[in-house]
Amino acid sequence: MSIELVNKNLRNWQGRKEWFFNREHTDTYEQWYEGRYKRAEVWQKKVIEQLVKKDERVKNLLEFGCGTTRFTRWWKNIGIEATGGDISPFMLSQAIHLFDGDLVMADSHAMPFKDHTFDAVAFITTFEYYKDPVKVIREAARVGKHGLVFGMMNRNSPKVVRRRVQQVFGQNPFYVTATFYTPQHLINVIREALHGREFTIEWTCTGLPRWFPLQQWSVPYGDFFGLYVKLLS
Repeated sequence: MSIELVNKNLRNWQGRKEWFFNREHTDTYEQWYEGRYKRAEVWQKKVIEQLVKKDERVKNLLEFGCGTTRFTRWWKNIGIEATGGDISPFMLSQAIHLFDGDLVMADSHAMPFKDHTFDAVAFITTFEYYKDPVKVIREAARVGKHGLVFGMMNRNSPKVVRRRVQQVFGQNPFYVTATFYTPQHLINVIREALHGREFTIEWTCTGLPRWFPLQQWSVPYGDFFGLYVKLLS
């Protein structure tokens, strides 16, 4: 991959400016995970692993919106071979130094892969930025043979209110274009996209306060939820 061939003036996608085309933000992305977000990441990976490993058919997957490959690098720890895809050349310019695997720069609305290339397709904290989520899900179900994996920022969280207030004062550019989903909201979109196909859905929430007696539950409240779509036809 030659990141140098990409237009360095790229700033817009889907007709709007995005933070992941801003080098000021992408260069510090890994540091953010290593800071106060570290505990949240541990629990996010736990719930994603629980959901995906129940489907023994999944041996490899494509993670779209892989960013710097923070999660993409992790899949091998649970026995799954991963390929990463992203629209941001600035994210991928870091990813190529951090990830010992295949990467592709492409748009999730038109994935450059043949039907059923992978066992599954995963979206970890990236699906929130798609203007046409139905189209993206249909593409993912075309490329992924057995399942779809979602790791999402949950709308049923007090942090969403805080993020929106911060945006009003120009202090948080990361979620300006994001659509926050609840598990049920995402399920409704999935049902629309996969109408006529057979599938099952399982989800769980995490991102609960440290002092809370549970750190994971099947109630639609918490900062993050994982959801797995098992494709049956």
